[in-house]
Amino acid sequence: MALRYIDAHEARITDNDGILVDVEFFHTGETLTGLEPRRLFPISGLDKFITLLDSEGIEQAIVRDLSHIMPDSRVVLENSLREYYMIPRITRFIKMSDNFKIWMWTVATDRGEYTFEIRNHIANVKMLYDGRVLIKDANDNRYEIPDLKALDARSQRMLLPNL
Repeated sequence: MALRYIDAHEARITDNDGILVDVEFFHTGETLTGLEPRRLFPISGLDKFITLLDSEGIEQAIVRDLSHIMPDSRVVLENSLREYYMIPRITRFIKMSDNFKIWMWTVATDRGEYTFEIRNHIANVKMLYDGRVLIKDANDNRYEIPDLKALDARSQRMLLPNL
């Protein structure tokens, strides 16, 4: 079976259960159910190349670009991906302490307040080209700052104390 790419108005994607989706292909009338959307490039390609996997993990289709599909299908995929990749987004830093090069942060996020430690800030705080910052704590939990410049000055100093 050839891999199918979904572009423009070739298919309708509907919600199945919050994470899984169904796809109806207009040109063939075929419907695939219970597909799991996953990002092929989860860090750098948030809206591009979304693979749709069946229950056995076999790739059934790829959405090349979320901005090129029907708006209602895009909303379904965005909601599904948000649920699967549930990463708290940091909105501000509340408190920071440094004890023998181990940073302890208390942050406000879109999912509430968290306190966590960073053991190696060089390896676990990643600045991305698009202004986002990804943080991995000592327990392998992940956090995201969608736009570093949107943080208040105090929060930026806590994130980058040596600048």
